[in-house]
Amino acid sequence: MEFLNRLLAFLANAIVNIGDWIQGLLVNAGLPDPWPLLIVRAIGAIVVGFFPLIVVIFLIWAYRKISARMQGRLGPNSSGTWAGPWGILQTFADAIKMIVKEDIRPQGIDPVPYNLAPVLVVFASVMLWAVIPFGPGGALIGTDLNIGIFYILAFSSAALFIFLMAGWSSNNKYATVGAFRAVAQLVGYEIPQLLAILTVVAVAGTMKMQGIIAAQNVIFLVAMPLTAFIFYMATLAEINARPFELLEAESELVCGYFVEYSGMKFGMFYLAEFMNSVAVAAIFTTLFLGGWRGPWVDVAPILGTVWFLMKMGLVILMWMFIQITLPRLRIDQMLNFNWKFLTPLAIINLCVTVLVNKGITEAFPGGAPAWTRAGILLATNVLLVLIVWGFSALGQRRTQRRMMAWEAAQTAELEVGA
Repeated sequence: MEFLNRLLAFLANAIVNIGDWIQGLLVNAGLPDPWPLLIVRAIGAIVVGFFPLIVVIFLIWAYRKISARMQGRLGPNSSGTWAGPWGILQTFADAIKMIVKEDIRPQGIDPVPYNLAPVLVVFASVMLWAVIPFGPGGALIGTDLNIGIFYILAFSSAALFIFLMAGWSSNNKYATVGAFRAVAQLVGYEIPQLLAILTVVAVAGTMKMQGIIAAQNVIFLVAMPLTAFIFYMATLAEINARPFELLEAESELVCGYFVEYSGMKFGMFYLAEFMNSVAVAAIFTTLFLGGWRGPWVDVAPILGTVWFLMKMGLVILMWMFIQITLPRLRIDQMLNFNWKFLTPLAIINLCVTVLVNKGITEAFPGGAPAWTRAGILLATNVLLVLIVWGFSALGQRRTQRRMMAWEAAQTAELEVGA
């Protein structure tokens, strides 16, 4: 056991100090300042940028295999070896196919926004990873901004303008309708998402990603499950996942706002969608699952990265199950769910949680024990869920009585007419 602890500590120090080691090599090679630091920062930016790209390659492969297994499809789970062991090379073949396919541009497009949109959608997806903490300290995070979660919200909101650019510049009515539908969906679901994040920030007392993780002596999924539910439902709509998959809606809008894109430009929109799914899993892990926190992290900090990736994998697996099993909602059902249920619930949850958290702070001047605070917040969430459920049941009964009265009136009119 002692040998294992020493080995893990050595690996952790090697990963944490690899940047300083490379910078020292460059200084010893005679490079003048500030070039060694700039080169190390550039290498770090490349690593941060390529990590989601590599993850997405394997995520697409895993999604195909799991969905085929659940839905009884033989193709992705066939025993043929032409696509490599377990079909792992199929995703790489698809990527190569996207790169070499012909770029077909329709007539009448606006060339600047049309060509810029697929680049910007991938850029915005990659930039989210700059503030994701993969481990303790400052070595396994691009930069720990004081407004880290606000930075994520800012780049996630850029999708609105990108989708409008893609749909409007394509000179296609289906693409334009798809862009307007995307704006209606994203604008609506950004509100409960923001309110859920504000609830987390109010309880944690900071907007720094590492600070939010440090505040989770008890993970916020246990202390605030209602907030986690609101955030996850809103993010499913933000990343165009079922049951909110209406940005593309292939059977209705012929792939929506990017219907006129082909080749690698289409592939970039497809890539960004999966990258956003992975980013949402990382953000949910940071906000509600304690991030990299876990057993033995103090002994070997590298285990923090292992815990983070394991938690992120569980969130991705849950996203896959939802994506594979649930049907799509209608556009009116989706908007009604947001404006008539999720947004009011998020507002009430924010107000109640902030007041209860303030009361806990006043009741325990020296700081409340972690499990005491978590228990009070959990009880508040449960009570709020019961109240909402009661009002919903009452409203449903009133609706049923109105329908029964209307049907009785219609029956009476028919009998009188007869």
